[in-house]
Amino acid sequence: MKKLLMCLGFDPAKHSVKTELLAGFTTFLTMSYILAVNPQVLGEAGMDKGALFSATVISAAIATLVMAFYAKMPFALASGMGLNAFFAYTLVITMGYTWQEALAAVMFEGVIFIFLTVMHVREALVNAIPKNLRYSISVGIGLFIAYIGLKNGRIIVGDETNITAQGSWTAVSLLAIGGVLLGAVLMARKVRGALFYAIIVMTAVGIPLGVTEIPEGFSLVSLPSSIDPIAFRMDFGRFLAFDMNYYIVVFTLLFMDLFDTLGTLIGAATSAGMADPKTGHIHGLNKALMADAVGTTVGAFCGTSIVTTYVESTTGIAAGGRTGLTSFTVAMLFLVAMFFSPLFLIIPSAATTSALVLVGVLMVGTIARIDFGDLTEAFPCFVTMVMIPFSGSISDGIVLGLLSYVLVKICTGRYKELSVAMYVVAFFFVLKYVFN
Repeated sequence: MKKLLMCLGFDPAKHSVKTELLAGFTTFLTMSYILAVNPQVLGEAGMDKGALFSATVISAAIATLVMAFYAKMPFALASGMGLNAFFAYTLVITMGYTWQEALAAVMFEGVIFIFLTVMHVREALVNAIPKNLRYSISVGIGLFIAYIGLKNGRIIVGDETNITAQGSWTAVSLLAIGGVLLGAVLMARKVRGALFYAIIVMTAVGIPLGVTEIPEGFSLVSLPSSIDPIAFRMDFGRFLAFDMNYYIVVFTLLFMDLFDTLGTLIGAATSAGMADPKTGHIHGLNKALMADAVGTTVGAFCGTSIVTTYVESTTGIAAGGRTGLTSFTVAMLFLVAMFFSPLFLIIPSAATTSALVLVGVLMVGTIARIDFGDLTEAFPCFVTMVMIPFSGSISDGIVLGLLSYVLVKICTGRYKELSVAMYVVAFFFVLKYVFN
């Protein structure tokens, strides 16, 4: 036991086993909603939901164990919200890629991320994107996944006149609205696991309403579903065919993953007192990034979308988690949850609306950090925030935002504010439209 604790960075003189275990349980509760949401979202791409549940668990457990033993940090990882929406709704449904081709793109992104982490060049890539634009990407994705949640819960529906409109008052929409309100109240009251509880309660309420369908012979516990229908199913045809749009997809995935991971790690580590107060340097950040990169690569092989560090890790940190024992606990709880797949798989889309909408609320909060006093900054940010949800494509929103940023800066004579890397990125994105 002592050797295990040492491998997790646990020091009996500084840390408490009870506190670390409680912190791990807290983190798991707050992020366990992904076990219900990920199969729902990726299932829209035509993938097997049972296999997706197992793949989500396995990839999360492996990535979090790497974080526990290699980085020795109290952060947990799983398939990312927003990133899974990009996979299903943008790559597959909008752009027309097969889910096998999308998985190949995720794998390539993970391998590139590993290489960049080893070479210590990931900060330079992220710094190529202006700070305000990074914030606007988060806002745009938040609006996009909230929109998906509202559609899934039939709170909004298609409309010939206005494209979308408020849906009718049905059992499905009422269940979705109830879940959003319940989740918001629980979050406002700082209840740990608020989103998880909201999903479970609405699933139960949906049974008498006929929204939650209980299959014949339902059992709460069962052996895990096989991942064979989706594991190792990557299709590399687009990559070998030198499809420029496909390369843009991989590039976009890389930037999205970098922004999401670094932002979460820096924020969480700072709140945990792990950052140097003078320099802001975080000891072991590169190892934490490696856990993220390995998780994404393993996730692609298992059959799921990009695996990333969860901002919900801050709840465990707030509960006192400081070592790899916290993340180790989360990984073990994920593996236990695998045997409860029947419970998670009967959860209807309406019940997961709360998670999509409220995570969207949290992501939109970064809009307060954008400098709207400078129009050369505000306009490209607005383009990014608007085009991501309105075009139904995260990648198109990012590309148009970046290009408008470069053009506005050049046309106003402020081209010196653009880095060389920004010009390179813009040129690369122009090729998307040249070869489209």
